[in-house]
Amino acid sequence: MNFEIDEQQRDFAASIDAALGAADLPGAVRSWAAGDTAPGRKVWAQLADLGVTALLVPEKFDGIEAHPVDLVVAAERLGRWCVPGPVTESIAVAPILLADDERATALASGELIVTVAAPPLVPRAVDADTAGLILYAEGGSVRDASPADHQESVDPSRKLFSVNPSSESRTADTGRAFEFGALATAAQLVGAGQAMLDAAVEYAKQRSQFGTVIGTYQAIKHKLADVLIAVELARPLVYGAALSLASESPDTARDVSAAKVAAADAALLAARSALQTHGAIGFTSEHDLSLQLLRVQALRPAWGDPAWHRRRVLEAL
Repeated sequence: MNFEIDEQQRDFAASIDAALGAADLPGAVRSWAAGDTAPGRKVWAQLADLGVTALLVPEKFDGIEAHPVDLVVAAERLGRWCVPGPVTESIAVAPILLADDERATALASGELIVTVAAPPLVPRAVDADTAGLILYAEGGSVRDASPADHQESVDPSRKLFSVNPSSESRTADTGRAFEFGALATAAQLVGAGQAMLDAAVEYAKQRSQFGTVIGTYQAIKHKLADVLIAVELARPLVYGAALSLASESPDTARDVSAAKVAAADAALLAARSALQTHGAIGFTSEHDLSLQLLRVQALRPAWGDPAWHRRRVLEAL
């Protein structure tokens, strides 16, 4: 059996890389954290042009209604480039919650950015102050909501808000929406882990200690090899979970949780190794590595922390 993504999906990933690589993502993330979302919204407009915002939106609302694997392909690249905004919520979760809502048309076109609170595991909504729509999902129903208290976040570019439901409830598949949220978050963590590994490898080729390039040290080689193994082991689990979601397998919950745990662990290992490889400069907010370090710390507990997902895997077994 061939588990590789096909040529069209590879081209899709390459087109996202080309667009985001030409943009100043570090600058957009820093501006977003400072309250200026304009540069970040330009990035979202580019994603809309590529069809990323329409991936899971039904065709009747001008969406693509793509396979979950296509979502993973895109989410991994967005994690790789550290795209600001409610990525998981707007691209992966909102299309499920708005499956029969005409507002999904604006979601597909990129005109509408949506954020979501889904207690108890997702009690707060990301960027509720700037999103065009806030959804409150719980117990098989969804309601519109308004932002309330602002909460501190480890990642300044991911502002968290308590929200207050403000409309009548509508029936929605909140369980499936949660699985897509966990899957998209796992894919972003894989992308972030790969980005930090690549950055660490490049820096190891340049940084010298005691007159020797540190990339020649066996200890550094082994450390970075461990990260590579962790990322490469997490990636097929994420794609496997996408296949489970597509087929509505009875093992979907187990597969999604296994993917989230593996991706979170791989990203954390990548963050630690990248920080150790960079040394003191990696601690500075001026270095772009800091953006990924903070993003990983924020995404690891998002849509269920590793401990919760490990318990779910154990219960499934």
